[in-house]
Amino acid sequence: MKIGIEGQRLFREKKHGMDMVALELIRNLQIIDKENQYYIFVKPDIDDKCLEETSNFKIIQLEGGSYPQWEQIALPKAAKEFGCEILHCTSNTAPLNTEIPLVVTLHDIIYMEKSYLKILLSSGTPYQKFGNVYRRYIVPRMVKKVKKMITVSNFEKERINKFFNLKDGKLVAIYNGVSEHFKPITDIDYLNAIREKYHLPEKYFFFLGNTDPKKNTQGVLEAMRDFLKLNNDGYKLVMPDYDEKELSKLLSQIGSPELRKNIYLTGYIINTELPAIVNMSKIFLYPSLRESFGIPLLEGMRCGVPVITSNTSSMPEISGDAAYIIDPYKPAQITQAMIELIDNMDLRNNLIIKGIKQAEKFSWNNMAVDVLQLYKKVYLNSKSPKS
Repeated sequence: MKIGIEGQRLFREKKHGMDMVALELIRNLQIIDKENQYYIFVKPDIDDKCLEETSNFKIIQLEGGSYPQWEQIALPKAAKEFGCEILHCTSNTAPLNTEIPLVVTLHDIIYMEKSYLKILLSSGTPYQKFGNVYRRYIVPRMVKKVKKMITVSNFEKERINKFFNLKDGKLVAIYNGVSEHFKPITDIDYLNAIREKYHLPEKYFFFLGNTDPKKNTQGVLEAMRDFLKLNNDGYKLVMPDYDEKELSKLLSQIGSPELRKNIYLTGYIINTELPAIVNMSKIFLYPSLRESFGIPLLEGMRCGVPVITSNTSSMPEISGDAAYIIDPYKPAQITQAMIELIDNMDLRNNLIIKGIKQAEKFSWNNMAVDVLQLYKKVYLNSKSPKS
């Protein structure tokens, strides 16, 4: 098979969830598949060493303008030129005008849901707003065209099937993995070096939030404010890659600008150093409003840190009984969970043990094996007379 994989943003320096999923998929396909030919289509950027070519994996750097121009024009043209027999688009959308059989990873459809649309369009960055508008236009048209779609949890599979009224087995659920470098770290000198590099406090909770409303940053800030009223033992909140102006805006909205002195903004943290920062945290906060999977909560578990997460969407499915589950719309429950995980060592240790075991159920290798089997099905169907 000649398989094309879209990885438009893989070479950007600041990678986020969908980028890391695509990157891990490719790296693990390189390990398990020495037979088929792969063409990885990326947009030129600064981090061009994150992925290496092998004998059957060729990296194609494509110019092509904005995200939509690159995806709708440059990508299908290049895939055709290289003779791709399957094109896997990894980040929710795909070119609408191509005859190449398409496989698409549809991570979620939150941008399609009326209950969340107003929030998405009224907050977030201009880039996020444009992305949501683009996806709302492309995805309904794409769904009719693709041969197979992958989503990342059974929750999201049911959601998508119901929304688009899919009944033909077009959509399959394949779990994401969690990277092996997320693990307990015992090298004190290394941990201290990371603490010094990022100017981390001695005792802190870790919150991997961003400006996307679904991350529930406001709820976390309210919970932290109320926690500090009940516990004056010097705990801080560490937030990576968060904008100072956005933080000030949220603190003003909740009427707590004084909370700023208890928050540490680290800037962007490279993925290889993230496990050390998670390791040193006392609690990993992941009380999102809506997730299709939730890789970070598994990363926290794998590092041996107790996790607070939500009773909504996919998070109970992924965390099992290995996290402290709360209602993310009630900051008081987040506060109560923080208090219990600091005061109750039996509860804390129980969740740490369960979390490590739960995270072991998810691997990138398993994901790659399942995706490769899907490629084979799409390829065989495309070659059959009835197709």
